[in-house]
Amino acid sequence: MTSILTYLAAFLLYILIGWYFWRNMWNSLPSKIDEREFVTVNWVHYAMLAPLALHAITLYQSMFIGAGLSFGLGNAISSIVWLTAFIYWFSGFFSRLQGLQTLVAPIAAAAAIAILLPLVFPSVKPLENTELPAFKAHLLVAMMAYSLLAIAALHALLMTAVERHLHHPAAHSLLTNLPPLLVMEKLLFRIIWAGFVLLTLTLLSGVVFSKEVFGQSLTFSHKTLFGFISWGVFAALLIGRQLYGWRGRVAIRWTLAGFVTLLLAYIGSKFVLEIILNR
Repeated sequence: MTSILTYLAAFLLYILIGWYFWRNMWNSLPSKIDEREFVTVNWVHYAMLAPLALHAITLYQSMFIGAGLSFGLGNAISSIVWLTAFIYWFSGFFSRLQGLQTLVAPIAAAAAIAILLPLVFPSVKPLENTELPAFKAHLLVAMMAYSLLAIAALHALLMTAVERHLHHPAAHSLLTNLPPLLVMEKLLFRIIWAGFVLLTLTLLSGVVFSKEVFGQSLTFSHKTLFGFISWGVFAALLIGRQLYGWRGRVAIRWTLAGFVTLLLAYIGSKFVLEIILNR
């Protein structure tokens, strides 16, 4: 009973905070903030910590049941969304990034849905070898890579909205409070670089320590294929940026393509195996 109440409390808090940001915060974001100083963060931003903490508790309760680690489709998506929301929320405490907190409302909505997924898609088979340090490091790095590249994809979508706003100034006033497009573009590539490094470490650890981490030698699967394709897409984007100055719509399209491929690599594979094939 206590566990169900925790899920419901986190769900409702996400919805309420997301709704509040949607209705009241979008038109009151500061447009100019000194980059050397922290700004006074609205109480609603601090309140977001409550559902994040409850979400973390539900993840712990659903993942650590008995021996091994329950990390099925529901827990996997919920964990990635939680870490994405936490990183994005934490960035709001830095003055130069607070103007980008316009996506708190949709992220809160996504987190509200994600927190219920472990109940809808419970883990059937616990993972093996979870006590090994190599596995723990691999899982942590992989989750951080997914989360950072998810933020990059959201950031790319926000840049698309800003670009359209330049051609249609009558759009929502929210977009007038965002940093200049060039500043957002530089931040996008910084996020992509961080995510790309972590994705590289994820793939390398999966290849080098496959026997120790997964209990078997590396096998060529859809997960492996899409993982390396995603890595190739982001690598091509970063090379294109460095050599040919790729930016704007080209950078946005490559970012979204890389993230979609990454979703197919892990979440897509888990969905097929657990839901469709029932393995």
